[in-house]
Amino acid sequence: MTDATPTHRAAERAARQSYGKLVAYLAARTGDLATAEDALADAFAAALASWPTGGVPQAPEAWLLAAARRRMIDIARRRRTSEAAADRLQLSADEAASEMDPADVPDWRLRLMFACAHPAIDAAIRGPLMLQTVLGLDAGAIAAALLTAPKAMGQRLVRAKRRIRDTGIPFRLPNRGDLPERLDAVLEAIYSAFGAGWPDPGGLDARRQGLLDEALWLGRVVVELLPEQPEGLGLLALMLYAGARRAARRSVDGDYVPLSEQDTALWDAAAMDEAERLLQRANRLGRIGRFQLEAAVQSVHAARRINGRTDWGAIIELYDGLLELTRSPVVAVNRAVALTETAGPAAGIAALDELSQDSRLSAYQPYWAARADLLARLGRRASADAAYAQAILLEPDVAVRRFLEQRRSRMRANFA
Repeated sequence: MTDATPTHRAAERAARQSYGKLVAYLAARTGDLATAEDALADAFAAALASWPTGGVPQAPEAWLLAAARRRMIDIARRRRTSEAAADRLQLSADEAASEMDPADVPDWRLRLMFACAHPAIDAAIRGPLMLQTVLGLDAGAIAAALLTAPKAMGQRLVRAKRRIRDTGIPFRLPNRGDLPERLDAVLEAIYSAFGAGWPDPGGLDARRQGLLDEALWLGRVVVELLPEQPEGLGLLALMLYAGARRAARRSVDGDYVPLSEQDTALWDAAAMDEAERLLQRANRLGRIGRFQLEAAVQSVHAARRINGRTDWGAIIELYDGLLELTRSPVVAVNRAVALTETAGPAAGIAALDELSQDSRLSAYQPYWAARADLLARLGRRASADAAYAQAILLEPDVAVRRFLEQRRSRMRANFA
């Protein structure tokens, strides 16, 4: 039997490196985003069927593009509508032109993102739509990241793609005057992509590999395109600060290391210095926003590499500003944890108790992990144990789950 492992690895690499690029190119030719995704999925399936025996082609991206175009032609032929006929002619002309060198495939991912951020698309679905189309995340993963139901998310994504097709939203960068109003959705999607890759610092999960670097690349493109937009600068700074700690987030044995215990010598000083410069540029523009405040929180944490301490008072003030801007329960959880550092665990648990009726936090692991830690410090063993159980249940990362289990075991031993 032929070993298909190299084939699967080649397909995974192609998916990571080319998925959004190929979807953007194919969809831009016809305006039909859903069909482009379906055709590309069929192309990947065809690759897995033929590459084990025929060998992995020298240019996997070009092979996938050709297979997806042929599939789109087949779909258009079956539809037998005037729009489908036009799509088929366009795709047939592309196919007949020549075998395309991978280097010649234009990278229209940012165009696709701004198409997804068009005013005709419901604002609440713009970010998730970008995550699925540009990065290939499924509805379940997106729903988990945004604390929503997978089925509802899937239905909304389908409707949004249909609207792009039916209203003829163009796949192009809007006029410079229209760019800023669409920027928030684009920045949110980029940050969500970064967040999706964050649990995999070692790059071992095929579904998450490359997402951090992909998000950083998109962030740099936005900053180059809109250098006077402070929130673009703030987002890139935020991602650089966080990404700079990648090497310190796991021990040599693969164990999870919380921020407070990380070896600052392992942090990427050059990345943090670049982030600081970007944040200073954003501050000079005089228009404060969410990503700048989040980056400022990271800047305070980064200062520990220089002075050996964390200014928790400054962090609480920044979270206060973030709460005023966003009313986010996630920010409120982070503020409660920071409050513990200045006012003690009783103040922290009181702040978390105020959030207990927010249903969005019922499946948010950091909320339960924070509760568990603070309740244990207050000597409330039974409540802490139950909170640890919930946090462990919700945590998909094996290393973090092991860390929580160790904390729980230590608490039980202390109360034995």
